[in-house]
Amino acid sequence: MTFTRGTVLAASLAVALGASVAARAQDSCPQSSWEPKKPVDFVIMAGQGGGADKMARLMQVIIEKHNFSPKPFVPVNKAGGSGAEALVYMKGKQGDDHTVMVTLNSFYTTPLRQKGLGVDITTFSPIARMAEDTFVLWVHKDSGIKSVEDFVAAAKAKGNDWIMAGTGKAQEDQLLTDFLNRTYGLNMKYVPFKGGGAVAKQLAGKHADSTVNNPSEALGFYQNGDVVPIAAFTPQRLEMFKEAPTMRELGKEMVYYMQRSVVGAPKMSDDAQAFYCNVFKKVYASEEWQAYMKKQSLAGEFLTGKPLSDYWVRERDNHAKMLKEIGEL
Repeated sequence: MTFTRGTVLAASLAVALGASVAARAQDSCPQSSWEPKKPVDFVIMAGQGGGADKMARLMQVIIEKHNFSPKPFVPVNKAGGSGAEALVYMKGKQGDDHTVMVTLNSFYTTPLRQKGLGVDITTFSPIARMAEDTFVLWVHKDSGIKSVEDFVAAAKAKGNDWIMAGTGKAQEDQLLTDFLNRTYGLNMKYVPFKGGGAVAKQLAGKHADSTVNNPSEALGFYQNGDVVPIAAFTPQRLEMFKEAPTMRELGKEMVYYMQRSVVGAPKMSDDAQAFYCNVFKKVYASEEWQAYMKKQSLAGEFLTGKPLSDYWVRERDNHAKMLKEIGEL
């Protein structure tokens, strides 16, 4: 079968929806009497200010506020090498019951691109998928761009001088940039940064012409009126950005999500894995987390155990196809 950008991403959506159904049937966590004996190393495989970083720090606050853990969770950013630093660190923590990590889609793409890391994501302990993040195409308010049609015309006119800022190399943002280049005959230059917060600042400061940031990463600049959403990569329009049509409405079958999951170190004990599962299930059910999901336009049901492991494998396979399409594999 020949995969096109649309068919791969549509398949990815179907998998995500299927996994959500499975989550409703299999979202229970085993009971455990185990508790951490020291502070928990809460690794973030992205830089400060991005969606993963904001999510982790909110979860830390919720855990502490409600006493979900007798020991604190201590966030540690390890963004190097498009998440390679974090993955290698976690691999080296095999059997450690006091190390967990917040992931994004570089959890799939970085091990695929960097075989030398020797990282197999199926060896990580599945704890919880907390959400699936969405993507929006943003431009600066001063660009005068009001629609995707305007965006295409402006980007074509500027050619390779048009800068699309994004997070990491051959990750989510570059995949979406490649889609836009191919679909609309553009030649935008993709410039990577270490985190979504830095990417948002590049656009707000007019150092880039566009981004495909997650809503949480651009929200502050949107509320200040600095940036404008002109399209969403979602099945339906996002409640917060009703003025922005979906790519599907524009006749382009492009739907793409990013996982927001928590994983444990390889060979974490079953009791520790069960403890963390229960902690993050409580976080997911909290008023604070549900309000955050709504405010940040996050989707997705709580997912754990084998359904989460199966979700990783399917998404890894989908991302392998996408990376091949852009010549990264």
